[in-house]
Amino acid sequence: MEPDLFTAAAEERQEKDPAASPLAVRMRPRTLDEVVGQQHLLGPGSPLRRLVGEGAAGPAGPSSVILWGPPGTGKTTLAYVVSKATNKRFVELSAITAGVKEVRAVIDGARRATGGFGKETVLFLDEIHRFSKAQQDSLLPAVENRWVTLIAATTENPYFSVISPLLSRSLLLTLEPLTGDDIRGLLKRALTDERGLKDAVTLPEDTEEHLLRIAGGDARRALTALEAAAGAALDKGESAIGLETLEQTVDRAAVKYDRDGDQHYDVASALIKSIRGSDVDAALHYLARMIEAGEDPRFIARRLMISASEDIGLADPGALPIAVAAAQAVAMIGFPEAALTLSHATIALALAPKSNSATTAIGAAREDVRKGLAGPVPPHLRDGHYQGAAALGHAQGYVYPHDLPEGIAEQQYAPDALKDREYYTPGRHGAEARYADAVEWTRKHLGRKRS
Repeated sequence: MEPDLFTAAAEERQEKDPAASPLAVRMRPRTLDEVVGQQHLLGPGSPLRRLVGEGAAGPAGPSSVILWGPPGTGKTTLAYVVSKATNKRFVELSAITAGVKEVRAVIDGARRATGGFGKETVLFLDEIHRFSKAQQDSLLPAVENRWVTLIAATTENPYFSVISPLLSRSLLLTLEPLTGDDIRGLLKRALTDERGLKDAVTLPEDTEEHLLRIAGGDARRALTALEAAAGAALDKGESAIGLETLEQTVDRAAVKYDRDGDQHYDVASALIKSIRGSDVDAALHYLARMIEAGEDPRFIARRLMISASEDIGLADPGALPIAVAAAQAVAMIGFPEAALTLSHATIALALAPKSNSATTAIGAAREDVRKGLAGPVPPHLRDGHYQGAAALGHAQGYVYPHDLPEGIAEQQYAPDALKDREYYTPGRHGAEARYADAVEWTRKHLGRKRS
């Protein structure tokens, strides 16, 4: 942001009275080395290092970048670090309040600063996905001619929300959700740092774990909750932030759930068994416990995909596509919206007709293979696409099913030792009823003896 009297006065007040600013603002990193997480974007020679003036000067100037990631992962923080570390002119706009007029004013000012003072301009544009196509178009000449170096931030997929010409003129940097260890390190720094709470309170382990679950990988949320809980503890005259104090402050009870211990596996097991038992309400309860405890949504989605084949299978063949689609959606959107997708899939799976025939069928087939029941592939099924195959008898006598009116040929497919083996035993309910009819008809036309 460009300095003005009001900004300067606000910054002076913050320096004299740190508590005048939220803890999340006070604890913003001042250098790239203080940034928590995102180490894949901060190596030597990275675009962000070059933006703050690190690296060799020369004909290759710093590139414009688009920062894409969930809330609280450091997009604004990285722009703030650039603003403090660079000797360039820094201007900040928000797409929520700015329009084409403001963008053009920045560009005009950048051209004057470059021409008159040789001063380069860095433009930080927050929430760029809120700009219309025409508003984004207004940035193109400035970015292309490097009148400004753009740092744009978005929580939306830029391939859908940012115009292609702007994407092609910028580097797309993807920010990852912060890990529990990232947030834990940030909390410890905030507790002791002079800019933070200055050792006024401590954070016991159980309270820290609950705070990490509340944060959900969002650094800003973690620091906001910490500040509120610390204030409540100090008002009570307490030197440690108790779990009860944190629960009261954030109005959220601590869920008894150990992501690395028994609770993790017990609740996950209960979810799957409730789905298997078609108790949709119990399944939703266990899903809610996992969500509220901060479980990785990808773990939940993986369990649902397994359930779709293990417990539902062919009684509803549509269950697996639903579970796979849910897993893909969860990977794209994350929490909190992923809770809706997981609920959708859980309800569909719990209410679907069940069959474990796919599970038992592959289990029986694998057991025979382990026992050595295999044998050579029948000669007429072997590959005949190479010279000399016919002389070996390979592919000779094979009947092409598509040449027959009913599309099925009476010929042996399994090895001799298994020619009459039946692994698949379909049920007679749900979608699998039609498979039961189909398998009976096909086995008869294949000339198979009934076992």
